Amino acid sequence: MTKIFKYLKDSKAMVLTIILLLVIQAGCELSLPQYTSDIVDIGIQQGGIERVTPEVMRKETYQNLTLFMTEEEIQKVEPYYSENEEGNYVLNTEDEDVLEEMDQALGMPMLILASLEENAEVDINQIRQAFEAGMVTGEQMLEQRNEVEAALGDMSESIIQQKAILLVQEEYEAVGLDLDQLQMDYLKDKGVQMIGMAVMMMVASVLVALLAAKVAAGVGRDLRRKVFQKVVSFSNAEMEHFSTASLITRSTNDIQQIQMVEVMLLRMVCYAPIIGLGGIFKVINTKTGMSWIIVVAVAAIMVLVLLLMTVAMPKFKQMQTLVDRLNLVSREILTGIPVIRAFSREKFEEKRFDVANTNLMKTQLFTNRVMTIMMPAMMLIMNGITVLIVWSGAHGIDQGNLQVGDMMAFITYTMQIVMSFLMLTMISIMLPRAGVAADRIEEVLQMEVSVKDAENVRDAELDDVKGYVEFKDVSFRYPGADEETLEHISFVAKPGETTAIIGSTGSGKSTLVKLVPRFFDVTGGAITIDGIDIRELSMNKVRSILGLVPQKGVLFSGTIESNLKFGGEWITDEAMETAAEVAQATEFIETKKDRYQSPIAQGGTNVSGGQKQRLSIARAIAKNPKVFLFDDSFSALDYKTDVVLRRALNEKVGDATVIIVAQRISTILHADQIIVLEDGHVAGIGRHEELLESCEAYQEIAKSQLSESELKGGHVS
Repeated sequence: MTKIFKYLKDSKAMVLTIILLLVIQAGCELSLPQYTSDIVDIGIQQGGIERVTPEVMRKETYQNLTLFMTEEEIQKVEPYYSENEEGNYVLNTEDEDVLEEMDQALGMPMLILASLEENAEVDINQIRQAFEAGMVTGEQMLEQRNEVEAALGDMSESIIQQKAILLVQEEYEAVGLDLDQLQMDYLKDKGVQMIGMAVMMMVASVLVALLAAKVAAGVGRDLRRKVFQKVVSFSNAEMEHFSTASLITRSTNDIQQIQMVEVMLLRMVCYAPIIGLGGIFKVINTKTGMSWIIVVAVAAIMVLVLLLMTVAMPKFKQMQTLVDRLNLVSREILTGIPVIRAFSREKFEEKRFDVANTNLMKTQLFTNRVMTIMMPAMMLIMNGITVLIVWSGAHGIDQGNLQVGDMMAFITYTMQIVMSFLMLTMISIMLPRAGVAADRIEEVLQMEVSVKDAENVRDAELDDVKGYVEFKDVSFRYPGADEETLEHISFVAKPGETTAIIGSTGSGKSTLVKLVPRFFDVTGGAITIDGIDIRELSMNKVRSILGLVPQKGVLFSGTIESNLKFGGEWITDEAMETAAEVAQATEFIETKKDRYQSPIAQGGTNVSGGQKQRLSIARAIAKNPKVFLFDDSFSALDYKTDVVLRRALNEKVGDATVIIVAQRISTILHADQIIVLEDGHVAGIGRHEELLESCEAYQEIAKSQLSESELKGGHVS
């Protein structure tokens, strides 16, 4: 979870903007239930009259009210009314605090006065006359008020206000105000405000969605770049630690999981607490006495979520491993189709794929079935809570403690609180998978690279590269291996000379070549170029000196030109064409319609093995390196092309150091020195003729490849 939030640290400004917009959105959403409540309670039930304090009332009504008011209440009210020409009392203040105090002061007196006026047996004018004549004292009037208050009991302030407003309506009608117009004006005003809030909420929601998508896309882009840069820096040891299928899954599917969760985090996880806490605050302020229902709802949701996550969590963690396995099997089958067909293993591979596919399907089905329970269960809880609120609220309305609008608002607030927990539940389902994905990505990013540049490199000392490559008592062991692959290898490859390496399968020839470009670092001894240990040079410097042609030719999607100029943008067309000519590639390039602009498919699948190898050789020649490394690069060529190519190569790169790994003696027959490897040791060093006489391992290889006459003659015709 912390890793997922950590990825947002580079987008702090955007995240803060999103949170601000979410607060605005939540504020608008939380205000709408109150507007609905006001429309029902004030706009419909109270005829659009918001306050107990009348804006205008008759003088006699005011005098009747004072009969049931304390001196303190009269002092709060009297200064803010003035008598007009018609003899009516008109309100002369708009101060909200003052109006609140006046509402408190007038509420109960107006309720009593309204009740007395409804009672046909009581004449309020007679009571006032008796009071003015001294027949009834102020204390007696206040005692009567206290008796009324006691009879009302726990009646809420909103109910008192609603009943008092009935008197205000009568007063407005008595002074000639249009009550219908007053009501319509209120409803229109509240309706416009609601539309404004809804539009503002929509705009905030759209902006949040856009910004969240942008932030998440940026996180995905940055993670893909970091993973790619890290993988590119891996040595062969790290590449072998992660399978190619796993690295592809981590770079695509895992990052996509995180990207999706980042959007959900910004849109839902940040929003849920805001709307949930806001809803709780609003519920407390409604004073409905039904807050216990919220506790029941939240407890039910938490129990459901914990139960589901306990069952589903292990399967979510297992799912990513199964995706890796499916990718691995798919990749192996797709890349090995020719071999599979050749050995008639289609049925076996189909079964292997089916096992991986079925295992993933079963896990996904299990998690989906568990999660399908969630939404119906959530809806059951929400509907049950709504019924409980209506049942409890109906009792409150019947007892006069609650208004219809307040109950409607409470239902909406409760649903908002429940939905906030539902949003957190939904994200909690995605988090385990995203957490696993984040761990897998971090595993790649935190992987310690075994081959890296020294802190202080000596690149400046190698401005004028000669190309002397020396192996000084070199030993090498693969990571995790028990035995040395190469032991105590020593030789010097000089500029202008060809150094050939030959040996039986598994003798360590290709491993030896991989040590020069630092695909692996030696575990003993040292390799130097012009006397400088290659570990003291930057890898970029070492590899800029080398021209490598791997055992298996690798081409990239693009054109022939883009592949031949892969060594750098500075390679000219002339250098490219010369390299192609030396590599004997022009004969098939010229036959193509677009020549050097001819397309190359991914992996070079649209050219033959020999053509691919010649293009790989041409690519190395076009770079014009000081040291050539040919790792059994001529094996895919026919004998004639091999001879012509090596002759042209000797003429073109006469001053470069050439190191050739070969299986065929004919390829290295004229090398200046041949190094014979046997079980990781040097079995012999010398020219062809010398080794035929002195090296038993070389003699065995020669006997297996050359005729008796060729052996006696010491050369291949």
